[in-house]
Amino acid sequence: MSKNLVIVESPAKANTIKKYLGKDYEVLASYGHVRDLVPKEGAIDVEHDFAMKYRVIERNEKHVAKIASALKKADRLLLATDPDREGEAISWHLLEILKERKALVDKDIQRVVFYEITKRAVNEAVANPREISSDLVDAQQARRALDYLVGFNLSPLLWRKVLPGLSAGRVQSPALRMIVEREDEILAFKPREYWTIEAEVNKDNQTFPARLYELNGERVEQFTVTSAEQAHKVEQALRAAANGKVTVSTIEKKQRSRNPAAPFTTSTLQQEASRKLGFGASRTMKTAQQLFEGMAIGGEENVGLITYMRTDSVSLGAEALVELREVIKTRYGDKALPEQPRVFKTKSKNAQEAHEAVRPTSAARDPQSVQKYLTPDQAKLYELIWKRTLACQMQPAIFDTVAINLAAGKGNTFRATGQTLVEPGFMAVYQEGTDDSTPEKQKEEESRELPRVEQDEALELAGVLTAQHFTEPPPRYSEASLVKALEEYDIGRPSTYASIISTLLYREYVTLENRRFYPTDVARIVIKFLTEHFTQYVDYEFTAKLEDQLDAIARGESKWVPLLEDFWKQFKKQVDDKANLSREEVAQARQIGTDPVSGKPVTVRMGRFGPFVQIGTKEDEEKPKFAGLRPGQRMDSITLDEALALFVLPRDLGQTPEGEDVVANVGRFGPYVRYGKKFVSIKPPDDPYEITPERALEVIREKQQADANRIIKVFEGTDIQVLNGRYGPYITDGKKNAKIPKDREPASLTQQECEELIAAAPEKRGRFGRRGGKADAKGSGRKAEGAKADEAKDAKSEKPAKAKDKTKPKAKTKSKAKPKAKRKAAARKKAPGKDKQDSTAEN
Repeated sequence: MSKNLVIVESPAKANTIKKYLGKDYEVLASYGHVRDLVPKEGAIDVEHDFAMKYRVIERNEKHVAKIASALKKADRLLLATDPDREGEAISWHLLEILKERKALVDKDIQRVVFYEITKRAVNEAVANPREISSDLVDAQQARRALDYLVGFNLSPLLWRKVLPGLSAGRVQSPALRMIVEREDEILAFKPREYWTIEAEVNKDNQTFPARLYELNGERVEQFTVTSAEQAHKVEQALRAAANGKVTVSTIEKKQRSRNPAAPFTTSTLQQEASRKLGFGASRTMKTAQQLFEGMAIGGEENVGLITYMRTDSVSLGAEALVELREVIKTRYGDKALPEQPRVFKTKSKNAQEAHEAVRPTSAARDPQSVQKYLTPDQAKLYELIWKRTLACQMQPAIFDTVAINLAAGKGNTFRATGQTLVEPGFMAVYQEGTDDSTPEKQKEEESRELPRVEQDEALELAGVLTAQHFTEPPPRYSEASLVKALEEYDIGRPSTYASIISTLLYREYVTLENRRFYPTDVARIVIKFLTEHFTQYVDYEFTAKLEDQLDAIARGESKWVPLLEDFWKQFKKQVDDKANLSREEVAQARQIGTDPVSGKPVTVRMGRFGPFVQIGTKEDEEKPKFAGLRPGQRMDSITLDEALALFVLPRDLGQTPEGEDVVANVGRFGPYVRYGKKFVSIKPPDDPYEITPERALEVIREKQQADANRIIKVFEGTDIQVLNGRYGPYITDGKKNAKIPKDREPASLTQQECEELIAAAPEKRGRFGRRGGKADAKGSGRKAEGAKADEAKDAKSEKPAKAKDKTKPKAKTKSKAKPKAKRKAAARKKAPGKDKQDSTAEN
């Protein structure tokens, strides 16, 4: 019987700590959060101090039960979840559950925290327990309540006004706004032409460049020379004035030092891992979690390799500094070591200085000594953290810099710059990754070494080079630059950035191409809707202020209920005011031209099943024509010719050998080929706009073969069939599916038995919980037929326009859907990483 029961969050951590504490301690994992709000309206009682209704997370019920059972045999419960708000909340929730189950009678309950998983740190934490911090718990509950109130009230508006299944988040939406606004800047950007002029100067057969710095006595700016004609005139004038020589007019020599960067915080670790290793934020945090939780190294007991990876602090503990200085002295000598330890101060006003920066638990454990025990990702990230931490306590790097001004006739000056590394200092170990915005020319100049020259020395002008340039728009956000921007705007907390980015990708609000974020058409419309109608709630300053208020709760400086009351009063009024907006007011159309055949306007707009093109208007006597956009096409850039090309569908592809017409088209559930009255879905690389008759026949034959293998039994004169399905044999009449009793051979079923089983079977559930066809999660697949209903709810007719093509497969859905069913279906589409182990914690 163990006298002490210790609760941590992950089994890996439990295994490590168990070895430290010995036989008198049982260590179990909660597997992240154990309880969450009930997933339905009313989970927060806004009329009674925002009382929150929780339930045990289903997948963790077995872990909670195991903890409750083990607690019966223990005298003391030590709650050792992570040292942040989320960790504090997990301990509190577990305690509340155990209280309800009357498992805490006569138990000694203590809260222990440690920032690294080493024997010393764990034993020290156990020896110095404390109580659960109600302030941290209140802050976490307030954050959860705010996120719930925003999501559960804004998301249904988006479903009705834009697309079903969308979501809006308190922090997610401002982050998305950043990406959309950057894209708007890029689209609106007008490039400006400018020219640079450089001299090629020769000294003792070494040629080096020098840029034009002064022209006719005036300083050269970016737009001093703006055309080829002007550049040619300047070049000729300089050549004539210089007459083949430039003279050294001034030499400026300086020595400068560069200090190392601070040790890693959560944010800077994510940024640097993105720049140097190509890791996304989620990959970085997952790998860091593994390094923190520990592993066996070289026959030793399990040990955590880094300190807690969710931190805003850049401070290092006294013991860590002593060891770092010893390692630096041993490896790089006395000259690499400053007289005093370097002290860093965090810029974040909300950083918790009790935490340390992310560092190795032992600086003596170098990357080479542990590499063979780690996965490639773990080894790379550990080396990055180890080098950064070591470098931060080393001497600065020393450079000799030189700037040489070269006269080329009266009033004309070229300037050459360069630098030489004198003492590498910390750069012998680590150099910080360069920012996205650092120009390549600047990087080149900083590393250039110039030849030795003398004052008034004449040098050969080997040539004058002119180069045309155009100003460039700001770059799209990478993961590193987005994380940096979120931190600068104080939106969310670094420990949530991975979850924010994962959600944006999972919801298909953004795509990641060449490591850059591109907003989708849906994202642009969602942000337009939110910025126009919920301006305050996607405002960067408002979001940052709210984070400050939550931090004040965590510090015990304010209470959480008044914050929620103030927020909810304004927010609810805004939601109610916008409930009656029409879809046309939200998903505004863009006219891209006129159809040359009908003379009707051609518009592109967002519908319930994705972006589509429309010829005509609902006021026309003849109903409009619709066509969904193809993958890769965008609402803001599609041209009239590209739009009209979408209306080539349905395409006639001839006939089958049996004489059935073959047609390619796109329907509600994606592209297909129809032969006779049957349909075959087609998938990339096959394309309904380009598929050949020969390929269409191949697809049909493949489908027929698959159907032949699928059919077990058919009852002539009825629609009833016994089929092989993905999950085994079943019965269908095309409208309902029925399970086959386990004791029956499918091929032996009679028609009467099948009819009885089908009659007793439930109706099919389809799109968004309705009875009928299957939901399509991807907006790009919701094509022409789905577009028919796009205008339905908000058009005055309140009816979907019928397409003329009668070949499209009919969706098996009822005309009305229950809102609750919709909500349940949308709720099921959650972004991954919702529990503590997936980096959603707050510092």
